[in-house]
Amino acid sequence: MASGIMTDFSDKKVLEKYSSAFTLSDMEVFIFPELFYPLVLANIMSPIIWSWRDDPWFKDIEKKSFNCKVNRIKQYIIQNYVFNLDLSTWGLTTKSREIARFSDFFDMDLLRQSNALFGYEGDKYYFDIDIRKHFGLDKFNSDVIPYWKTETVEAMTAFRYKDNFSTGAGECVSLSALYAAAMFVVGKIPLEKIFLIATPLHSQDFIIEKEGIITNNRRIVTRNMWFNGTSLSEKARRALENERVTIVTHISGFIHVLYETATIDREAYNKFELKLREFLVTELTDLIFINFLRFKSKYKTLFQFRCECSGKQRYILLEKMFEYEHTSKYNVSPETRELLINEIEGDEFHLSPIPGKIMLNDIEEIFSDGKPRSLTEFREEFMKSAGCISENLVNELFHDLQDFIYTEPRIPENNKKFINTEIPDISISDTREKITETINSLRNISEVAHLALYVYRQMDRIDWLPYIKSAIERNPVCFTDMNGKSIGEINEIVNGLDNESIYDGKRLALPDEVWNFRRGDGIEKALLLADIIVQKDSAAELDLEIGKERVSLRYNGDEFLFRSEKDFEKKICISGYKYEISDLT
Repeated sequence: MASGIMTDFSDKKVLEKYSSAFTLSDMEVFIFPELFYPLVLANIMSPIIWSWRDDPWFKDIEKKSFNCKVNRIKQYIIQNYVFNLDLSTWGLTTKSREIARFSDFFDMDLLRQSNALFGYEGDKYYFDIDIRKHFGLDKFNSDVIPYWKTETVEAMTAFRYKDNFSTGAGECVSLSALYAAAMFVVGKIPLEKIFLIATPLHSQDFIIEKEGIITNNRRIVTRNMWFNGTSLSEKARRALENERVTIVTHISGFIHVLYETATIDREAYNKFELKLREFLVTELTDLIFINFLRFKSKYKTLFQFRCECSGKQRYILLEKMFEYEHTSKYNVSPETRELLINEIEGDEFHLSPIPGKIMLNDIEEIFSDGKPRSLTEFREEFMKSAGCISENLVNELFHDLQDFIYTEPRIPENNKKFINTEIPDISISDTREKITETINSLRNISEVAHLALYVYRQMDRIDWLPYIKSAIERNPVCFTDMNGKSIGEINEIVNGLDNESIYDGKRLALPDEVWNFRRGDGIEKALLLADIIVQKDSAAELDLEIGKERVSLRYNGDEFLFRSEKDFEKKICISGYKYEISDLT
């Protein structure tokens, strides 16, 4: 048993935090933001990401430019992991159950003001998307919410064993943590440059290198891409445009919108804020205006374009030109516009100007000297060619244009009380073994290091109580799937699963991971069966005896046997939702 910091598990808050290190639901990470970065460290310790270095795809990557490294990592993640946010993978809980867990030490009114599933509606955006219907929750009563557990890289990779998946998978927080770890391990980008950003509905990374990049689920977005008006940039922009940032986390610590104390390094956070604001603003040029029209489809219908075809003036609706972008490698931007026009069918062109449409050529002439314009300057010139549309529509267009070229990120204010904490000193030149040794050596003085071992499931270095608590109390999928079956039938099914853990060495999976991926060590299988028994009988008395290779679970006079290769010796007594854990002697 570890004697690390803050492990007085008689304290409800401490026990909830450390047990949350295993399940890492969105709710848990919101309440305990100090759990977010330990997931990154756990992924960095994982042999899975280090094995990527040996993949031919990454051969000589250390010699590549930053952009090439990032794109290589992006393509690898796209090929090997899909985005998954269904409700069945990790199951459902209820608002009332989660409130009961946290209400003793967290203001639930503040939660409702900050979490979309607990009533936060924020901007008009949340009304527009009908938040519960958007996630498929409308078929349940309003008390039901998803667990949405954040996956370790082991769980993400194990999705390939799950029905209807051929690759790994993960939700947005999992993908942001995966990206951060991969950028460090494979791309050799220092952790000091990598920040993770959480909003009520999304998680992204911001990497401070050159103009910066933002990760968006499996994709990456450069500053140029942010303003290119494509569907990818539209999706990437949603969170920062419509949501308040609740957490920013970094190797130095975290800052949370609701907490007065921040552990992130103040200078690092100030640099993050400066670079993010620079990323989110651009000057107004002819190219940016074209990109804006691509982004806001209702305005491209206002324009036509004049071009020359076979020596004659021809006119075409701008929306038609944008349509042809979808099947062409060229686009409406000035650099490739002529090549795009050459691909357009002749009957799309008009012989005379199209009534009621603004001539795009005249608008672009405003930028003929190659210099950017302020919105005020541009509007004055724009109005000379826009007499065919109403003033109200012009006002809407310029309001939306301003939003397009300038996003104000609603990040936590930097007027917090910043405190210094002990953090692991990890370098891009370190080996995996050295990083693991560093984190282990700090577990008694650094909370982020200590929590990283819990997230990593390093069971020979941590206390088992939080693991057992999370296994029995927050793994509903296996019970739901086998509801109605007898204990004997369930034992037969569980014993029939592959006897192989998704975690190497002395690390353990949770029951729903075992059930979802149809494999597990004997200890994991025994806990899966124990979880189902307790869900069926909340007053159940169970004795779990782990003796190196032999695992025994006793219940109601019956004994269920399993085989383990984890080499542990433990005795675990489960009485309803109370647990006693001791070494087997």
